Amino acid sequence: MKNNTSTKTRNNEHHHHHGIGHHQHHHGAGGHSHGDNREGNKKGLLIAFVITTSIMVLEFAGGLVTGSLALLSDSGHMLSDASSLLLSLVAMIFAAKAASPKRTFGFYRFEILAALFNGVTLFVIAFFIIKEACERFYNPPEVASGSMMLIASIGLAANMISAWMLMRKGDVKNNVNLRSAYLHVLGDMLGSVGAIVAGLVMLVFGWYVADPIISVVVALLILRGAWGVLKQAVHILMEGTPDNIDHDEVKQTLQSIDGVVDVHDLHIWTVTSGFHALSCHMRVDNDADSQAVLQQAIHRLETEYGITHSTIQTEHSHIQHEQLKL
Repeated sequence: MKNNTSTKTRNNEHHHHHGIGHHQHHHGAGGHSHGDNREGNKKGLLIAFVITTSIMVLEFAGGLVTGSLALLSDSGHMLSDASSLLLSLVAMIFAAKAASPKRTFGFYRFEILAALFNGVTLFVIAFFIIKEACERFYNPPEVASGSMMLIASIGLAANMISAWMLMRKGDVKNNVNLRSAYLHVLGDMLGSVGAIVAGLVMLVFGWYVADPIISVVVALLILRGAWGVLKQAVHILMEGTPDNIDHDEVKQTLQSIDGVVDVHDLHIWTVTSGFHALSCHMRVDNDADSQAVLQQAIHRLETEYGITHSTIQTEHSHIQHEQLKL
């Protein structure tokens, strides 16, 4: 943005005000993913990681012994889940690191990268499950369904505890990193339920093709969740406007302030889940008090949209700058 005498005092006042805004972001109600809920998120992820790793080993051994694809695919999915939960945990630890002159937003984006990676691994797992299931359709092997159901039931109970811990201690709704980890656990739950149903069908009817059929159904459910996580992570990385904020509505709100002639170069983006930022140019009437207009704009963005990290350049009609490309 242009540096000019008319905006220097405004910048000083703006940064002074936003010293308070940033403080709220890191320690209070300023953001869902990096406020006082961070410890709960970490604890939930750690418990889920320990449970998932333990059950993964049990299901893998059980799948080899019983010859069940549903169990093996579930344990393979759990291997990815254990990695994903660990990655989400590491991302959360990194995100807590302080910002530096080189990384002025700190490591918050690491959480979004972790969510993106988790989404991709879910797609890869689903592909391999479907590929193996297709081969088994033509030659369904016999499966020790009783043992398979017992192991799957233990897996289901463990997954339910993991999911409950993540929901109880963490912010699954607002934090895309935590939600990607939660979806992995949810996929495991579906895998375990699928293995139990397949085992029941094979035990009662001797219909061994149920094993690959259930595997495909679970894989498709995993894909549905993965697509949602991928979409949101890519949207954030592409600096898209947050889903819960209407760009045009924000523009109208700012333009409705007395003394504002025009608002342009308005950008709203997400740094990490729950932490939104905004920048814009605001043309102010030459006779208006630009400081008072700025203060009102800052206040309305905070109270109406929860945006506490805003950078607003106020301009009078004589300010000229190049045509903006974005």
